[in-house]
Order: sequence, then C-alpha cells, then structure tokens
Amino acid sequence: MRNEIFGTLILVALGSIIALPIGLLAGVYLAEYANPKVAATIRFTADILSGFRPSFVGVFVYAIMVIPMHSYSTISGGVALAIIMVPVVARTAEESLRLVPASMREAGISSRHHPLAAVIGVVIPGAMTGIITGIMLAVARIAGETAPLLFTALGSSFGVQGLLKPIGSLSLLIYHYALSPYKSQQQQAWAGAFLLIVLVLGISIIVRWVSNRKQF
Repeated sequence: MRNEIFGTLILVALGSIIALPIGLLAGVYLAEYANPKVAATIRFTADILSGFRPSFVGVFVYAIMVIPMHSYSTISGGVALAIIMVPVVARTAEESLRLVPASMREAGISSRHHPLAAVIGVVIPGAMTGIITGIMLAVARIAGETAPLLFTALGSSFGVQGLLKPIGSLSLLIYHYALSPYKSQQQQAWAGAFLLIVLVLGISIIVRWVSNRKQF
C-alpha cells in the first residue's frame, strides 16, 4: 500500500495548500470586515457547499478540469478536495475569530496602531486553537473521501507520476478492494481503513503538539 499512502498524503497536502489560504482569508473577512449583507451571502454559499454531496463536487471538477485536460490527474483530485475543505475552514475560522474578546481587539489596535496589524498579531493568535481544530476537521474529512477522487484522480497502481497523471489513494483502494470477491483483497481493504484512521490520528497529534508549543 506504499503508493496509496503516498498518494493520500499528496492529495491531502495539495488540497490543503489550495484550500487553507482561501478558507482562512474568507473567515477573517467574514469576522472582521464584511458588511452584514455580504457576510450573509458568503455564509449561505459556504453552507450550501458544505451540504453538497462529494460526488457532485467530483462531477463538477470532472467537467471543468478532467474533460478539458483529457486526462484524470492528481491536480484535479486536489482541487476537488480543496472545494470540500474551503467552507469548513472558512466557517470554523470565522466562529473562532468571533469568540476572541472585544477587549483583546481594542488592546491590539491601541498597541499596534493599525486594525490589520491587530488582527494578524492579536486576534488570529487568540483564535488559533479553534482555527487549528477546524483545519483538522477539514483534513480528516477529505482524507477519507472516495467519490470525488473517482471522477478526478481515478486511482493508479504505479505510484506518483506527476500532477497531471492519475494517482492512487487509500480511500480508492478501500473502495475497490472492499468490492472484490477475493478474500486477500478484502483483508487489504480492512488494513487500508486502519491505516487511514492511523494517518488522520497521527496528523491530529502532530498539529496539536506544534500548536501547544507555540502557545508557550
């Protein structure tokens, strides 16, 4: 399962690289700068995206990327996972930032003499625990997704061949082997599910450890 493990890590990393900046910026904008009408529209859109079935996201990315490129690819799989990840990160970041006391904002503005500097230096660090929790929720969700990858990354037994080529993942291996009539492949599907759980748990522990070190 080495190729599938590497494929899962690459797809999750690629989706996170795309989704985290967009989601965090959207959360900061909603919490600090958006007027009520614009904020309500963005929240409504994010809630709709969160409610979409992953297979719909896969079909959408298939239409806008796979068909024009005439190939399944790693990059299209990462984009599909990023679309699933963005609304989760944005909404959790917004709620975490809103929980920061107004007194901290005022103190940050008075000490840094600029609202943006106060947001970056005081408000965001104050909400970091909640933001990291939201990121981990999003990572845990996309790490186990199968449906969008069937339409985008497709799966491959040949390892990592580049961003423009198909790639395997643990979730795809579990899906295909769980349907297999062969007992050995069914056992590998169970092993893949176990590895996926361990992978998500390990990422969660590492991120928590890093965030606790930064707090002190």
